[in-house]
Amino acid sequence: MKTRRRPYSEQRPTDLGGGVWSVPVPIPGNPLGYTLVYAIESPGGPVLVDAGWNHPDAWLALRDGLDSAGIGVREVRGVVVTHFHPDHAGLAGQVREESGAWIAMHEADAALVRLMNELQDREHRSFQADMLRRAGADASEVEEVTAQRPRPPAPPDRELHDGDLVDLPGRELRVVWTPGHTPGHVCLHLRDADRLFTGDHVLPGITPHVGVYPYDRDDVDPLGDFMASLEKVAELGELETLPAHEWTFPGSADRAMEIHAHHEEKLLALASLLAREHEPLTIWEVAGRMTWNRPWAELSPTMRGMAAGEAAAHLRALEVRGVVRRTAGPDRVRFALRP
Repeated sequence: MKTRRRPYSEQRPTDLGGGVWSVPVPIPGNPLGYTLVYAIESPGGPVLVDAGWNHPDAWLALRDGLDSAGIGVREVRGVVVTHFHPDHAGLAGQVREESGAWIAMHEADAALVRLMNELQDREHRSFQADMLRRAGADASEVEEVTAQRPRPPAPPDRELHDGDLVDLPGRELRVVWTPGHTPGHVCLHLRDADRLFTGDHVLPGITPHVGVYPYDRDDVDPLGDFMASLEKVAELGELETLPAHEWTFPGSADRAMEIHAHHEEKLLALASLLAREHEPLTIWEVAGRMTWNRPWAELSPTMRGMAAGEAAAHLRALEVRGVVRRTAGPDRVRFALRP
């Protein structure tokens, strides 16, 4: 079944057939509008793929949506979180409190969740502020970006690894580790139905955010990981795709390679941008010269922070390929095209 993106007000829980339901859960104040939470039925009880944002309205939508599918929240066996972001992991803890369900996520994201829960708000703000200043953000932008912090998600009970089978009696739901959007992002291959739950890895109309945090790390390559993960998904063949946002669609492999090509084009454009510059640029300056869905001047400080993370990921990928070099100063990192 294929559905199209509609405003949240027009969304309804949907029986996708084969013992799978989609439940739209709102994301208050976010242009994405909602997360599609999936419920997979099994003889041992239903398992959710993601849970939605931690907000009272979102909780009511999840609870009532499951009810309309004939699934009580207290029946839920477990929640598989595709990645730790709050619009996916936020309500997993409340589901666990209601039902005793387990929460599972990849070990790499589980480690980040533990760290987030250990950090005090003051430590988190200090970390963010230092990262933004080193990237070239001004004081007012640093202040606004660090003003708010989403509540950390609940730590998982179980850690997943590439190739694991999820605890879903009578069905075969296999973990496909797809790092990039987060270090521990996973897709889930429901092999008994030729379906792929893609979280934020493969979306039908937009591309997920891929950033480096802190911006100036030189020991990771999330964009390179993301593009390799897209190839990995394409190798699974064309599967019915059930993403966490927008709409379900056929053809996971084709869409994965479209996204791959998009980032190759973006890397070429960034290399051309740097070739026109006479001096090395800070990450913030690079982000300000790149093309986004709105002009840089119209982006909020928070969106500029995300854009800087994505610029950093593309710079790092070019650095790994030997196309650009970095210069570390006392308080800034700058990038230039290699001669």
